[in-house]
Amino acid sequence: MLVRLIRMKKKLKWIFVALVAVFGLLQFANPARTNPPVVNNLPGTNASPPVVALLHAACYDCHSSETKWPWYSHIAPMSWLIAQDVNEGRQHLNFSDWPQDTDRAAKKFDRINEVLDYRQMPPKKYTALHPEARLSEAQRQELLDWSAAQAERLHTAAKPE
Repeated sequence: MLVRLIRMKKKLKWIFVALVAVFGLLQFANPARTNPPVVNNLPGTNASPPVVALLHAACYDCHSSETKWPWYSHIAPMSWLIAQDVNEGRQHLNFSDWPQDTDRAAKKFDRINEVLDYRQMPPKKYTALHPEARLSEAQRQELLDWSAAQAERLHTAAKPE
């Protein structure tokens, strides 16, 4: 029985050493964490300072070129997940590359309103580590009202006379 226990301890030690080695090697396979240049920033489009602050706190890390990369975004495998989330977020909506076309911009505002209303954004996995991104009901409503007003303004401007 004692011999079995000693063998088991040796195996566990080697398994632990192998896991540490694999973890160390994974650190060489980190994805790029980039912040491309800002092309056309959204807050220049009639956003009040409180709305801009809410957007920066709850949205900009994944939906802009102004991502603040936390320390754990440099450690695999978290780095892969975070980089994937940011790249996907920028593909869907990028406040740093806001469309100049009135119709496209109005559709973006409509989409912002939709995901906020359905509580899809900000995602729980993000707000769990970023409490400043949690939106109160009043804050959520403020963003909903703002995005709806912006969409309506742009839809009206896009209508032919």
